[in-house]
Amino acid sequence: MVQIGYTMMTEQAGPRELVQHVVRAEEVGFDFSVTSDHYFPWLDSQGHSPYAWSVLGAAAQATSRIPLMTYVTCPTFRYHPAVVAQKAATMQLLSEGRFRLGLGSGENLNEHVVGAGWPSVDVRHEMLEEALEIIRALFGGGHVNHRGNHFDVESARLWDMPDDPVPIGVAVSGKRSCALAGRFADLVIATEPEAKLLDDFDRHGGQGKPRVGQLPVCYDPDRDAAVARAHEEFRWFNSGWKVNSELPHPDSFTQATQFVRPDDIAGAIACGNDPADFVEAVRPYAEAGFTEIALVQVGGDAQLGFLDWSEKTLLPALRDALG
Repeated sequence: MVQIGYTMMTEQAGPRELVQHVVRAEEVGFDFSVTSDHYFPWLDSQGHSPYAWSVLGAAAQATSRIPLMTYVTCPTFRYHPAVVAQKAATMQLLSEGRFRLGLGSGENLNEHVVGAGWPSVDVRHEMLEEALEIIRALFGGGHVNHRGNHFDVESARLWDMPDDPVPIGVAVSGKRSCALAGRFADLVIATEPEAKLLDDFDRHGGQGKPRVGQLPVCYDPDRDAAVARAHEEFRWFNSGWKVNSELPHPDSFTQATQFVRPDDIAGAIACGNDPADFVEAVRPYAEAGFTEIALVQVGGDAQLGFLDWSEKTLLPALRDALG
């Protein structure tokens, strides 16, 4: 059975509201949750970007069942991989085994803030591979020393370790990232319903492992209001990772999306309150082979209405259609 997840989108709401939303998501029956980990929103109109790891710690205490996961953390610029390993182990303890660590090679939008520059994608993948080696070693216990091309680790050890290791997910968008995910990941992460990505993951060792997808939706009883909100806050998403990972600032996203029309978004994001439209938006992910699909409801002020509607209408429709 395909599992349906809820996204705590840190770019859309403040920290207290995000925790309130995931508590409600647990109550209405979402199977899991994921959390973005950004320093900036994509667009000024989104208006938020609290520290995801503090939000996750609060969410772990406020909930009791729903799994939690970063979607995704970049362990190479803002955070040193040894620190990411410590944060993940702590989250696994706080959540009593409900945490998964989603990792990726990052976006300029968030990582430029530490002033380390933004290298080519090949270098970023090299850095991610080295970070994965360090995190895996620390999860293995004992002291870790590492001298690498991008990172040094001096006699590091995780003192508070969960009984169950933290599952690691790796975000993929092409052959290189699929190979990394196959070698290092316990699950694969993607934002496009491309079966080829999953096939590449399988070829490098991913057979039988969970595969998690994500897509935006915009519920509103007034479809025109939903389209307008999706255009105002999410018109950037369809540019693709190769573009989105390179832009350094919300102003860059505003400039890059200035010619995107509301009609363009209405054709790309399920909007309104017809569950059939949402089912058809999710279906390609299920058909591609994703075992878990996280929904992003567009608009910070629209979360509770979406969650109420999901309980009564959307989740039953998705589970009936997708099995």
